[in-house]
Amino acid sequence: MTQILEMKTHATEAAGAKLRGPTGRRTVLGLEKLLSERLDSVRGARVGLICNQASVNHELRHAADLFHEQTACKLTALFGPQHGIRGEVQDNMVETPHTFDAETGVPVYSLYSETREPTEEMLRDVDVLVFDLQDVGCRIYTFIYTLANCMRAAARYGKKVVVCDRPNPIGGVQVAGTVLEPAYASFVGQFPLATRHGMTVCELAQMFRGEWGLACELELVLLDGWARELWFDETDAPWVLPSPNMPTPDTAAVFPGSVHLEGTQMSEGRGTTRPFELVGAPYIEAAQFARALDAYGLAGVYFRSCNFQPTFQKHAGQNCGGVQIHVTDRDMFEPVAAGVAVVREAYALYHENFRWKEPPYEYVYDKNPFDVIAGTTSLRGAIEHGDTLSEIVESWREALGQFESARARYLLY
Repeated sequence: MTQILEMKTHATEAAGAKLRGPTGRRTVLGLEKLLSERLDSVRGARVGLICNQASVNHELRHAADLFHEQTACKLTALFGPQHGIRGEVQDNMVETPHTFDAETGVPVYSLYSETREPTEEMLRDVDVLVFDLQDVGCRIYTFIYTLANCMRAAARYGKKVVVCDRPNPIGGVQVAGTVLEPAYASFVGQFPLATRHGMTVCELAQMFRGEWGLACELELVLLDGWARELWFDETDAPWVLPSPNMPTPDTAAVFPGSVHLEGTQMSEGRGTTRPFELVGAPYIEAAQFARALDAYGLAGVYFRSCNFQPTFQKHAGQNCGGVQIHVTDRDMFEPVAAGVAVVREAYALYHENFRWKEPPYEYVYDKNPFDVIAGTTSLRGAIEHGDTLSEIVESWREALGQFESARARYLLY
């Protein structure tokens, strides 16, 4: 049974007087609501908390510290996702160890290690798993699959899962991109979601349960003061980078498109101060590339020619020509189409030098990494075939329509 916890009390109204976003509304986070109004959901329980450095309240206090102080429940375990519980690990496929939290003394189990799903032993001293991670609104991001894996383990071992909602930083209206084909399921895409899914983690948890049978006992602690059309900076919610290469909400705005460059030998801007906004490669002539991309006439974006030198990862220490993706109207901007245009044009203009990334990628050793990211072979095939961007985008329409129909059953705001 899924229980949705909708709560509005004098306490949250009073808290709203402290700090409000541009809309004039206080955004009460699921974490804050759980600890102030719904402690009965964890009362007397041994709690395992799935969190990282972005799991904070409005005062920027960490969820682990807040739970450790609680007398109504006992924090017995912490579970860290990709990049570690404090976000210290930069790159993909760099595992983090099991350890103990320096502040609380509680054991920390890495869910980006030899296992990405909690084991029976890890859950031995846990009654309730509380999930509080900041998603970025894109299928190709591992935190929502850490949630799915925890739900799967909870169903197997008879544990309850409480999901604390946070805003989708790029809003909950637009849906775009490819829909994952089951044959390409991975840790960056377990289910047939659109690239830009337009959902919150509570909505996704409900969809995971309803569509794909992750039938654990589930409670959803929703946000107050958030609406689907709001971007992150239109709320008063605190932003802490959820992963090392997601420094700002601006990064999240372009990520559903430029993440596709991880499946190529082009730089997606890792090792720069603007990851996923700066894209390029040593063989690209910046001005030529920018002119070609701007000729697409994509709404809400300007591709500014630039050169940059990554300090680590692809092409570290080399001068890369490319573009910075400047979003000029984020409501008109469609990031997936923009990212595909970047890859398509690089393939067309610099075919002799352009290369797809070689496996492995996110623990997939037998498939092309670009296909794993796209969730299908059809996108790479269309680029190699020379299909126009309009033809590529049109090819998504039917699967997107099916996804949107299913998605509509699980929207909570």
